[in-house]
This record gives sequence, C-alpha cells and structure tokens, in this order.
Amino acid sequence: MATILYRLGHMAFRRRWSVLLVWTAVLVAVGAAAAVAPAAKEDGSFMPGIEAQKAFDLMEQRFPGTDSEGANARIVFVAPDGQKITAADNRAVIDELVEEVGGGAQVDHAVSPFQGKAVSKDLSTAYATVSYKVKAADLTDGTKNALESAIDVAQKKGLTVELGGTALASQPAAGGMAEGVGIALAAVVLVITFGSLAAAGLPLLTAIIGVGISLASVLALGSTFGLSMTTGTLASMLGIAVGIDYALFVVSRYREERSKGHDPQEAAALAAGTAGSAVVFAGLTVVIALAGLTVIGVPMLSKMGLSAAGAVVIAVLIALTLVPALLAFWPNAVLSRSARKGGAKRNGTAEESGVPKENGGSRWARFVLRRPVPVLLAGVAGLGALALPVMDLQMGMPGDEAKPTSTTERRAYDALADGFGAGFNGPLTIVVDAKGAPDAKAAVETMSKEIGGTRGVVSVSPAQFNEAGDTAIFSAVPTGGPNDATTKDLVHEIRSERAATESATGATFEVTGSTAMNIDVAGALQDALVPYLAIIVGLAFVLLLVVFRSILVPVKAALGFLLSVLAALGSVVAVFQWGWGAELLGIEQAGPIMSLMPIFLVGIVFGLAMDYEVFLVARMREAYVHGDRPAQAVVTGFRHSARVVVAAALIMIAVFSAFVASPESMVKTIGFGLAIAVLFDAFVVRMALVPAALALLGHAAWWLPRRLERILPNVDIEGAALQSRPTTDQQHDETREPAYK
Repeated sequence: MATILYRLGHMAFRRRWSVLLVWTAVLVAVGAAAAVAPAAKEDGSFMPGIEAQKAFDLMEQRFPGTDSEGANARIVFVAPDGQKITAADNRAVIDELVEEVGGGAQVDHAVSPFQGKAVSKDLSTAYATVSYKVKAADLTDGTKNALESAIDVAQKKGLTVELGGTALASQPAAGGMAEGVGIALAAVVLVITFGSLAAAGLPLLTAIIGVGISLASVLALGSTFGLSMTTGTLASMLGIAVGIDYALFVVSRYREERSKGHDPQEAAALAAGTAGSAVVFAGLTVVIALAGLTVIGVPMLSKMGLSAAGAVVIAVLIALTLVPALLAFWPNAVLSRSARKGGAKRNGTAEESGVPKENGGSRWARFVLRRPVPVLLAGVAGLGALALPVMDLQMGMPGDEAKPTSTTERRAYDALADGFGAGFNGPLTIVVDAKGAPDAKAAVETMSKEIGGTRGVVSVSPAQFNEAGDTAIFSAVPTGGPNDATTKDLVHEIRSERAATESATGATFEVTGSTAMNIDVAGALQDALVPYLAIIVGLAFVLLLVVFRSILVPVKAALGFLLSVLAALGSVVAVFQWGWGAELLGIEQAGPIMSLMPIFLVGIVFGLAMDYEVFLVARMREAYVHGDRPAQAVVTGFRHSARVVVAAALIMIAVFSAFVASPESMVKTIGFGLAIAVLFDAFVVRMALVPAALALLGHAAWWLPRRLERILPNVDIEGAALQSRPTTDQQHDETREPAYK
C-alpha cells in the first residue's frame, strides 16, 4: 500500500498540471450536470415494513386522487379573554379570513371552523384548515403573502391568530451560515497549528472542492436515485470535516519530511505513502460506518449514508492526488516561517541525530505513561458516568412543540393543546380494510366503538369511506401528547386487542398517522441499533486487524469507541431530554431524542473515531516496527501525531458546533451530539485511554498469532518498504531510474 501511494504521490507531484486539470474538469462536469438535472422526487415511503407505513400505503391505494404531498395550513384562532370564539364579531372575522384565503389560485379547499366543527368545548379556540394543490416548496410568494396578509388583518381586529402546518413552516437546513462559521473556525485552528496561511489554506481549498463535487453529484444524480439536498446534508457536513482532516495529515507529513532534508518531490511522495496510507484506511472505516446505514431499512437514511460515503471517497482521492499536485506548485509556501527562512537542511535535524525533540505531544505521552492506571480509571469512570442517562433514552420525532415560543408554529401547537387537549396535536389514524367483511359499514362501526371505548382515547371521528365502500378511515384522539409515554402505550394496546374485533367483524385495521409512524420508527430503529453496531464494529475490527497486525489494538479501539459514543448519547439525553443546561443552548422545550439520532451518531462517530485511531496509532506502529520499545513507540507516535490529531479534532468540533446555533431542534441536536462525541473520543479516549492501555499492555499490544500472521495480507501502512528503497535524493536524474517507476 505504502509503495503504491508513494508512486501515486510522485506522479501527482510531477504531473501537477494534469492532475489539476482533471479535478477542474470533474468539478465543471458535475456542476454542469447538476445545473440541468431535473429535481428529485421525494420518496413517500419513510420506512417500509412497519405497520404505520403499510397503513399509509393502503390509504393512498384505496383513496386515489388524494394528494397527501400538498401543502397545508392550520389557522388557529383564540378569542380575547372573556369572549367566545363564536361571538358574532369574532365569527365574522374568521369567515372573512377563510373566504379570502380560500380564493387563492393554488388553494384546493379551505374549511371554516364552523363548517368542520373545529371549535373547542369551552368556545375559546377554533381552527380552520387550508389545503393546497402543490407542495410547500412550490407555493408562490403571492400565495404566501395572501395568507400572511389575511392573518394580519384578523389579528388587528382583536383575535389571536397563529399558524401551523407546512405552508409557511421553515425547513431545517444544515448549511449556509453554519457551514461558513465552521469553516472560519477551522481556518483559525489551521493557522495556529501550522503558523502558515498557505498551509492553512490548502486543506480548506481542497475540502471545499471536494464538497462542491459531492453536492453537485447529489444534484446531478438526484432524479435517478431519488437524492435531494436533504440527502446531501450529511455529505456536506462530513465532506468539509474529513476533507480538511485528510489534507491536513498529508500536508503535516510533507512538512515533517521536508524538515528531514528531503527535496519537495520526495517529501510529497513519502507523505502520500505514509500519511496517505493512514488516510486510505481511515477513509475506509468511515465508508464502512456510513454504508452500514443501509442495513437499517430507512430509505432516506440509506441515501444519506451512501451520499456521505461518496463524499468521503472523494476526500480521500483529493488528499492523495490534488494535495501533492498543489504542493508541487508552491513547495515552500506551506512550510513554517522559520523553515522557509532557513531552508530544508540536508544534514538532518536533531531528531535524526538521535536526540528526539520534545513537544507537547511527547510530554503528554510521558505523563500518561508514568500514571497509566489512574488515567485509565479516571477516563473510564468519567465517560461511564456521562453514559448513565442513556438508560432513560426516549426516542421520538420532535415536532412543533420543540420549536421556540417565538415561532407561530409553537404558539399554534400550544393553543390547540389548551383548547382541545394535549392529544389533539397527535391523533391516531385508523385504516380499516373491510374487503373481507360481509357488512363493511357495520364492521367499521364496531371497530370505531371498540377503539373509542379504549382507556386513553378521548374521542373518535366519524368514519370516511372510499368510493368502493370497502375501506374506511377515522381518527382517534388520545389523552396524551404525541410524545407522551401514555400515547405509545395506547397504540400498543389498540394493536394488541384487535385480534378479537377482526375475528368478529371479518375486517382488519391498522394504526397510522404521524404519531404512530414516529412510534413505529423509534421502535424499529432501537431494534436495529445492536445489529448495526455489530456489523460496523465487526468489519472495522477486521480492517484494523489487517492495518495494525494486532489482536488487542482493534479490541481496544472498539471498546474506546463504545465508551465515547455512549457518553455522547448520555450527554444528549441529559441536555435535550432532561433539560440540563438547555437554556444555554437556546432549547426552550426538552423532550424525546430524534429517532434517527442514536443510529446517526453511532455511524458518524464510529468512522471519525477510527480516523483518530488510525492516524495516531499508525505512527506508534511505525516507530515500533522500526525498533522502538513499546513505551518509546507511544511517545514517538504522540510526538509526531498529537498536535495534528488535536487540530483535526478541533476542526471537527468547530464544524459540528456551528450547527448548535441553528433554530431547528433536529439540526441543533445533531450538531451538539457530534461535537461532544468528537470531544470525548479524541481527547479522552484516543489521547488518554489509548496510551494508558498501550503502556499496560507493552509488547502484548502488538501480538498476533503466527497462523493468523501468515494469513493476513501485509498492507505496510507504516511504510517499512519505503525505508529500504532508494529515494530520489540519492539518485542522479539522468543516469538512474526514478524511484517512482
């Protein structure tokens, strides 16, 4: 591996213009394809196989012509204190608003509260529903302005008017300002780390190019594979983070090789052969984790994972080819100021003379090596304590109740809960398939009475039949809110008691709706978490076994990851579910954790954790193979890699932390979870627990059974083969064959 990448680095350096033109052509080509590609169609199937999805599919099949994708608006009216919403003046204002809004060209129909019986029992609250012919994204400014203007008029006449639904709802986004802030913070970290604007700018430039290609590819292939910009959110976040990190490691190794006296071309080739090998295997672990998301069974999650995996592959290829090519254009610009002034000394550095140069990394390693047991116990105990809240993890899908009270969606949610009960915001939809029933209407009526009499059901709506008369739907309003534990228990109870009713009527029914969908998705994802962990940890164990040729190093890496990810999940539960310190992050309403969050966090953090493991331990393995004793190999690895690993982790934290400022609860949760997970894994597990464990294991850390050693391929990630081959510094260009051939 090291030899192949060494040759690739040589080629990229020599043929810098060709490499630059190829990447430029790729960027232009995918950009042009993205510009002309049709928009992707949204996949209506969120998670095939769960009951709520099956019921939803049946409903769409039996009620043709119903456009479930059209935008909707729920306009909530609250009468002034002491008045009734049905008073003549208030009723006139509401009727005027509904009439004005309902006359819009994109409106399918608008239903007044007094037509739809949507008035609370205490006559204080009412709501009107507006359905549109097109999706929310396709609503014109004129349609939106008409809705806002009508609401303003009603508010000026004394009513409290709030708006829910999708028509004017802001869509969660993980880009824009957040990415800009993350990149700016990453730039500061790079400048401090390298002390050179060029060295800081090169990783940023290549990462931006890689993300540009990735996102353009998502758009270009969107209509073919059902990808969208939502799908590309993860690709954008990870593309920036790993793109900077991978280029950072190659540039850092290049600077190190230059300090040893190698000429620019040889230094670039050696950087590609050594740091590049670590980049390849680190990238593979990330790809494994992301591609593993396909086993969960959520189409959107699979697409996000594969898109992000593609972004990581592009980041690896750019680090191995474009970075050496750019180094060829400005071979000295990325060096530190002192190195540029003094030049690359061919007589060797102090380290080459046998006197290793101490730095913060080596001093920290010696500190841990002197106290391995206390460091190990403190780290495990601390992360274990932070992981305890995971035992109370409650998954759901936060809706309008999780938005700030400054939003009209949240105020509309609260008004409906106050006027109609907490369960009104999360009704259950019952889909009855009466094809096999001798009397469809009687069967539906029986089922409606049975469900309506279930403890925890406030009311059921009149059933609506399709044209064929063989399928009906009705709603059941629970006493609890959408994310209450009582609502989850109610759904399970209705399903567990339906066998007798179905047997008596000859009809079948299923429970769906957004609340039931969220409950089913949360349960399915919770069941899939352990198999997913087993798959990615197993595959990564094999990969790390090949890389490090050790049994205990991969085991230690996997256990460290589990500690860091559980501590991160525990922190997410404590902040977002329990509300500890929530006000510091602008969280106004604590509640269940987004259902996708645990799987999402496990997949991404696993890949990033293995990144740090490979980059840090690869240098230790390299020193051990070249003759260092186990303890000294740890010190050597930290001396060369600690600063750059710290910088890489800080960049990740900066990029992810920028998303915590998002007003969207989902984006805020993801940003916080990823940032805190990287903090724990990089600074506690990799920088403290890893050297402590290796110090206690000694030579046993690198033990491999002889039979297994003969079977495993030798990928030479530490570049041992490069030590025995002649370098270009030792060759005459005109009389000797170049080393890269």
